[in-house]
Parts: sequence; C-alpha cells; structure tokens
Amino acid sequence: MYSSSQSVINYIYNYKPIINYGALFSDGTERFRSPAEPKSGDCVTLRFRTARDNVDYVYVIYNGQRLPMVKTGHDKLFDRYEITLPPLFERGYYYYEIGSGNVTIYYNKLGIVREPEEQYSFTLIPDFYVPEWAKGAVFYQIYVDRFCNGDPTNDVLTNEYKYITGPVQHVDDWNKIPDAMDVGNFYGGDLQGVMNKLDYLRDLGIDAIYFNPLFVSPSNHKYDIQDYDYIDPHFGKIVSDNGNLIGEDGADSNQEAGRYIDRVTNKENLRASNRLFIKLVEEAHKRGIKVILDGVFNHCGSFNKWIDRERIYEGREGYEKGAYVSKDSPYSSFFKFHDHNAWPYNGSYDGWWGHDTLPKLNYEESEKLHDYIMEIGKKWVSPPYNCDGWRLDVAADLGSSEEYNHRFWRDFRNAVRSANPNAIILAEHYGNPKPWLEGDQWDTIMNYGAFMEPITWFLTGVEKHSDEFRGDFLGNPDFFWQSMKYYMAFFNQNSIEVAMNELSNHDHSRFLTRTNRRVGRTHTLGAAAADENVNKDIFRQAVVFQMTWPGAPTIYYGDEAGVCGWTDPDSRRTYPWGHEDKALIAFHRDVITIHKESEALMKGSLIRLHGSNKCIAFGRFTDDEAAAVILNCDYEDKRLNLHVRQMGVPNNRVMTRVLLTHEGGYDLEDNKYMVQNNTLTVIIPRMSAAIYIYKKSE
Repeated sequence: MYSSSQSVINYIYNYKPIINYGALFSDGTERFRSPAEPKSGDCVTLRFRTARDNVDYVYVIYNGQRLPMVKTGHDKLFDRYEITLPPLFERGYYYYEIGSGNVTIYYNKLGIVREPEEQYSFTLIPDFYVPEWAKGAVFYQIYVDRFCNGDPTNDVLTNEYKYITGPVQHVDDWNKIPDAMDVGNFYGGDLQGVMNKLDYLRDLGIDAIYFNPLFVSPSNHKYDIQDYDYIDPHFGKIVSDNGNLIGEDGADSNQEAGRYIDRVTNKENLRASNRLFIKLVEEAHKRGIKVILDGVFNHCGSFNKWIDRERIYEGREGYEKGAYVSKDSPYSSFFKFHDHNAWPYNGSYDGWWGHDTLPKLNYEESEKLHDYIMEIGKKWVSPPYNCDGWRLDVAADLGSSEEYNHRFWRDFRNAVRSANPNAIILAEHYGNPKPWLEGDQWDTIMNYGAFMEPITWFLTGVEKHSDEFRGDFLGNPDFFWQSMKYYMAFFNQNSIEVAMNELSNHDHSRFLTRTNRRVGRTHTLGAAAADENVNKDIFRQAVVFQMTWPGAPTIYYGDEAGVCGWTDPDSRRTYPWGHEDKALIAFHRDVITIHKESEALMKGSLIRLHGSNKCIAFGRFTDDEAAAVILNCDYEDKRLNLHVRQMGVPNNRVMTRVLLTHEGGYDLEDNKYMVQNNTLTVIIPRMSAAIYIYKKSE
C-alpha cells in the first residue's frame, strides 16, 4: 500500500493533461496532406496537429491498418505528427486515433468522434484533380435574356412563333416584372449585351461567367434545346432574315412561323452566332474571365431537330427528318416512344417530369446519341470556342438507372478532359453527391446542402424558394453547424474548394427577398411584396459569409445591384441598368477584394470558433495567415472571446479588423485588436458581420 506522499509523487510523474480538443486538427488541404491531389503512384504524406506535449500517440487507420505517426516538429503551440504512406494506386480511406492516458478518441471528416464511421473517413483518390484556377474563384451567373440587350436587331418579335401558352411576346419595358407564366416573354438580353458589360464584371472582381443555356431554343430559359451545335441567333447574330412576320393573332401552327424558322435554321445566322460567341470568349479571356456553359443533356425540347415535333426542320436543306416526323428517322432511337409502330405517329413519348415539350433523351438504347453528346462536350471546350467547363443540368436524372448515369458521366469527364484538361465539370445536384464526386465524374456541385440552405435558414429562417418559414432554424447555431458538418463530409477537399456557393439563382427566390422572412410567391402575395421589408443588413452578412466560406462564391446577376424576386420566374427579373443599388455594388467589390487578397480566405483550412443564439464565428487559416469571421443576426450587441489559438495565432499578436458591416452600411477602416490569453475579445454590433486578419509576417 502506497503512502499518500508516494501517491502524490506517482500522480505527478504519471499525470497527462486532458486532451486539448481544440488543438486537434487535420483536413485535406496541402498543409495536412501532400500532395493534396495525388497522382497514381505518389507517396502521400499525412500530417496531424495536437497541442504541445499533450497526447501520448497519434495513429492513422489507413485501409484498416493501424499505423503509428511520428512527431516531426513543434512550435510554441502545437506538436505535428506525420506519416508517409506507400505508393497510391487505388482509393484509400483513413481516419486518426489519438490517445492520452486512458482516453482514446478518433478524428475524421466530422472532426472529433468517439466511434468512427467508415462513410466519414478521409479519402485519397489518385488522379482526381480540379482546375487550379477555380479554387476560390468568384463566379457570376448570367441568365442572358435578362442581363443586357446589346443588339436589338436579334430580339424575338411579338407573335414570331407559338410556344406552350401561345404566341411569344417581346417585352418592350426592360423594367417590367416577369409574368407568372413567363416562358414565352423575351426582354432581348443577348451576348452582345454581355460583351458590353465585361469591363463591369472585371472591375467587380469576377473570375468566371456561368451562362444559363445559350443553344438554340424556343424559351427564354433555353432548357429545351433545339440544336446543341449552335448558339441561338436571338442571343447571337441574325444576318439573314428573309421570312415574313406572322399575323397579329399568331400562327395556327409553327409551319406558318416562317420568320422564326428562317432565323433559327438558317446556317448563316447560326454560324454568325457561333462566331460572336468565339469573340465573347476571347474578350472574356483577355480580362482574365473564364466561361462556363450550361449542359442540358437529360432532355431536349420538342422543337429539337432530332424529334421535330413542331416540324420546323422538315424539308429544310441540311437537316434529316426528325423522329416525330418519320419512323425511319436516324434519330428514332434518341427518344423512348410508347407506340412507335403506330403511324401517323400518335405523339406519345417520355418527357422529363411528364412534360411533352421536354422529351427525355434515351441514352440506354442509343449509343449514337451517347457518342453525339460526348462530341458536344468536347466541341465547346476546344478551339475555336475554348470554353472553360460545363455546369450539368439535373445531372443525376440523366438515364433510367443510376448505374448508367455513372457510366455516362465517366465517359463525359474523359471526353471533356481529353479536349481541355483545365475544364471544370460541376453539376446541379440535391442531396448526397458523394457517389458522383469520386474523381471520375464531376468535380463539384452547385452547393445547396453545404452552403445555400444552412446560411439561408440561419440568417432568414426562410426556405430557399420562400415556401416555408422555420423560426426554430432562424439563428440556430447548432442546426447550422450540424448541417454544414454533415453535408461537407460528402465532399473531397478539392471538391469543396471549387463548390459553387450561391445565395440565389434562377430556380429559387432572391436572397434579398428572403431577408423579409415571409413565405410567398408571385401568385400568392404579388410580385411587389418581394421588394417589401427586405433587410440589406442581413444581405450584407450573407455576402460576407459567401466571400469567406470555403468554395467558389457565385453571384447571381443583379444580386449585387439589389434585385429582389420570389422564386422562378420572378427571380429572373432584368438587371436594373441605370437603377442599380450602387452602394451594394461597391460593397460586393470591396468584399471580393478582401477575399482575393487573403491567402486564408482563398485556400485556408476551416475551423469553428463560436456558436450561440443568432451568432456564429469561424476561422480560415494557413501557415502564414488566419482570418476570423463573425456573423451576428441578433438585435443586440454581443461580446465574444474567440479562441484564435486554434488557428495558430499566438498571444500578444495583433489581428486587424478589415471589414465591419453595420446597420445601414459598412466600414473598411483597419482596427487593431491584441490577442491575449489565447483569445480575440471583441464587441460585435447588432445585425453585423466582421472579418479579422492575422498575418504571421506582420
């Protein structure tokens, strides 16, 4: 039996401090995994961080093997553990085990866990790289018909043709709010208009334009493509216009719509439109702006030359008969007809979500169709067009089975990357994207689950269509962080770094409208209500978040100018040239500048710093820089003590506040704050956001 003094001595000599959980860290960035994007055959080095002299051991569990990591260095704050793995030839999965005394914990994509789950392991994927230019790049989405009319001679004319609800209409008032049924209304925006505004986009700080569809199509949204080989002349150039304008009452059938047919099938117009697009891409590239196209390959339109239900192409020189026109059409296998032996044809075929204006493409039964789309994928990212990638519409719905979808997108990736190794491939997707982000299909997605939805709920309490209000989600930090942690775990690190982080887009309500915290649509509350009681203080907080969170911040045209709107089609209002909110534009420009000038905000690791009612804070850090970001959407000031030591910021060092938003505006004046007792202590005003920067060299 030990004496009490002997017990004390043994306790002192055998004592290990409690694990400092805040110091434990690793992720998929270059600082903790090198190379971060390994090639086949590379030996990957993994690194893990703990507090100084704080743990007994760190193991990595790699493909089921428990491998010891070696302590390779330290500084005043942290110990660093390291291991180099054998050459990588196939996917590898790993997580960490940390022990101190009789305490054992694990660390995976969710962070610290008591029991690891395989689905949340870090992943090594040989030969999976995303374009370097896209990491942290600022994207700008343009819905072309509503952005800028640079060439009135190519405008769709009233009664030029019929589509769905009747004759199409040219909207003469650029500032008119879209109708509830808007598909056949055209405002005249075009590629020349975009070209005229390239300097505006450059000065705003834009790195890439994502265009909604540009190919020949009868609607203003152009997700019902007629011809994948050509830019729509109504967006491009009309150099030959020999048809006759149809009557005031509209045509009885599109066979009478001679002017439309001549405009969109005339090869002179089509070639001229493609040439204009080439020029646009060249001009964008001169300004350092990439160009991304929208690939609508799940379905086409009933006007499409392959089906030609509207008999637009029938009998015209240079066009084969469509599958709707003739059972002997070379395109018959492109669609799934329900009774193809009945002729004259009775009009029954598969449509996307049952829409007969959106014929579903039948890839499983047509290798010819598959091969055609592969060539389209290559064509537009190759000379002379030289686009920089594709955004893929409803990508997971493409085939009739998930198995085929994966095969198709593997082929598509190989085709596109063979033509342009630096082209990005990103997809529209809801839910878990992990099966598609394994390095052989998509690079990333439009980031709903790990960006748009959590920040919308936190700041507004409103669902992204403005269809629901949840007071229990508004300002709820636990819901925010759990949502982010869960959905971000589906991504490989490089997919996060290029994820399209949008606050608004063409399918959802404008974020500025969501700040009114109302449920509504045009047909329930009226369009004017979308502009009522909006809160620009909340919107500025959202923009700060967008420009500081990991990924590629993506501005939906007009958001920066104060455009409001309920969900589609009201979210497709025109850009308000001459009526812009210039203060909001200046704000976007300033925050984009902060984003681009900060190494930490462009490519730093992410760490949670704080979460309380209506207030969150997070950090981004590299070896040389750290940034702390705070959002306070409460109507009272808050005093915060942020443990910035977790980001490697030592005591008695200065963090500079480079931005503070406040009620009615924002402040760029540098304010210095001393880090003491390992914390940054600040007062964050009500309804505000702030960014604090520490640079090791200063």
